[in-house]
Amino acid sequence: MAVGRLLAAVAVIAACSDNGLVLPPAPSSPPPRGHSTTILVVDNSFRPSSDTMPAGTVTFQWSMGATLHNVTWTSGPGTLPANSGNNAYPNTYQATLQKGMYTYICTIHGASMSGIIVVQ
Repeated sequence: MAVGRLLAAVAVIAACSDNGLVLPPAPSSPPPRGHSTTILVVDNSFRPSSDTMPAGTVTFQWSMGATLHNVTWTSGPGTLPANSGNNAYPNTYQATLQKGMYTYICTIHGASMSGIIVVQ
């Protein structure tokens, strides 16, 4: 039954192309899977703690009630961005990232407060 549906779909596509309809080209590559270029510093965590984003600027936003935290880069491609220094609400910190994988921590809280960003 599935084969019959597939053949019917192919017939419809063929009929449409024969009638001069031009189908849009398939995308050359999927868009980046990143969710946001903003990472919240909340309580004792980064949210999200792991994300994928396009190359460019990422913003860390300290949330209300968050204690003193910092963003300290521990690995990444090439020269790492400058660290944020210690901050609290309502501060923000921005870093420009190139393609590759970056890891970072809050040195006040150590490995229990860490994150990863994959830049495509």
